[in-house]
Amino acid sequence: MADTAQTADKKLDRTAAKLARQIAAFGKQHGGAEGHLAHIGQAGTRIVLVGTDGGWGDLVAPTRAAAELAAEKAALTLHDEFDGEFAARVRTGPYEWTRMAGIQIGGPANPAL
Repeated sequence: MADTAQTADKKLDRTAAKLARQIAAFGKQHGGAEGHLAHIGQAGTRIVLVGTDGGWGDLVAPTRAAAELAAEKAALTLHDEFDGEFAARVRTGPYEWTRMAGIQIGGPANPAL
């Protein structure tokens, strides 16, 4: 039984370390970063990243514990809510605008699956 717990702890640590490296790389590329954790059901927890320059991205952790540990390892400042002030830092480009509203305003359609 102890072996199972140790294996789970090692897996959690490896997963968090990998995510922390990705968070750190994002922060380096964007002049720093802050984040927000969002539960996305069985898929896990989304780590939303917003760079100092307004760039944004996200990662998916298998569990909230892995997301929290990754944020801690990467020294990522977390926001409790993705509120207006935090969301206002996000800068979107032409790609995002065509994907978010493009279908409604004559932009590119979603590819057929």
